[in-house]
Amino acid sequence: MEAHQLIEQTARDAYGRLLSYLAVHWRDLQAVEDAIGDAFLAALEAWPKTGIPDKPEAWLLTAARRRLIDRARRTRVSESALPTLIAMSEDTERLASSSAAFPDERLRMMLLCTHPAIDPAMRTPLMLQTVLGIDAARIASAFIVKPSTMGQRLTRVKAKIRAERITFEMPDAEEIPDRLDSVLEAIYAAYGSGWDEAAMADSPRRSLAEEAIYLGRLLHQFTPREPEVDGLLALMLHCEARRGARHDEEGNYIPLSEQDCARWEQRLILEAERHLHIASQAKGMGRFQLMAAIQSVHAQRLWTGRTEWEAIAQLYEGLTRMYPTLGGLVGRAAAVAEAYGSERGLACLEAIPSAEVVSYQPYWALAGHLYKRMQRQEEAQTAYSRAIGLSTDASIRRFLSRQAVWGKLRTPLL
Repeated sequence: MEAHQLIEQTARDAYGRLLSYLAVHWRDLQAVEDAIGDAFLAALEAWPKTGIPDKPEAWLLTAARRRLIDRARRTRVSESALPTLIAMSEDTERLASSSAAFPDERLRMMLLCTHPAIDPAMRTPLMLQTVLGIDAARIASAFIVKPSTMGQRLTRVKAKIRAERITFEMPDAEEIPDRLDSVLEAIYAAYGSGWDEAAMADSPRRSLAEEAIYLGRLLHQFTPREPEVDGLLALMLHCEARRGARHDEEGNYIPLSEQDCARWEQRLILEAERHLHIASQAKGMGRFQLMAAIQSVHAQRLWTGRTEWEAIAQLYEGLTRMYPTLGGLVGRAAAVAEAYGSERGLACLEAIPSAEVVSYQPYWALAGHLYKRMQRQEEAQTAYSRAIGLSTDASIRRFLSRQAVWGKLRTPLL
């Protein structure tokens, strides 16, 4: 592999681990980001000449650590910070000379991003960009805002951290439950980003879904008595179990209701069910538990041969009453249409404020399906056209284009 390709791959695979490892020790996010950026630039200059090092990540870690030390000397860092610099230097040398990988501090870093001084609405986007390496455009898509808007918000957050000299401190044990929501949201958004691109062979984000599940399991070890952590794990594992069934051998998209259950990974389904059962033993029901329960009902088709749409509609009803997200409201409309008829489903769909769905692809895909069912051809064609235009996955665009042909009805894109 050429040096430039390896640097790009290392940047994708290790950026979050490098940043988290350095930031939790040095606690100056902007300085760490600058140091890592300088380390990658140094690699671009050095590796083509000197060859690729045996341990690229350790090389980058050493280079970034040196940049931090140089910066600290230039800015006359206080003596209280010197022990941290020395410890970082010793750890880096030890990691560079051993076969061990440097510690994965991403979970700690995600908790650090929930600092009270950081706007709660920006904690999850900050984690996604700094810890998981997702670009502002993808984050904007997840939060249904313009990329430029999200970019500006992230820039302001980092400027605030720098201007107010916010230091990242680990929360006390009793504070962690109150900070979990943002961490769970970030892991779920990362999984969704990786899931969307899992079928794209050349996508740099293909492994992100697996990384999200890994972080979910890590979080579960850290907070074993939090039912929403079990709920999130169950949700991701149920979805992951069906990854291989989402496309046929020609790469054509297959909606959930038409997937061959024999292609689902039963091992992951059973693991998901165990986590959902554990979560059900706790008091109360959270968002991720409800979402996992919906996926659990879908999974029962593996054994029963049918989908209990009324049960799914009821779960969506509970979910949207507690957490009326746009995705949940569209999912509820789809389930109601399957359980009680297209007219009732369309009524649920049309009750969503139009300003919120302008750029929301699932809304228009479902609208096209329901209009087609009801023989409203012109409205169906308009909705399908909007959905196709908003789709980034070529296989889904092809699926919707086939759906838009007036003729045989198929199941909605669920």
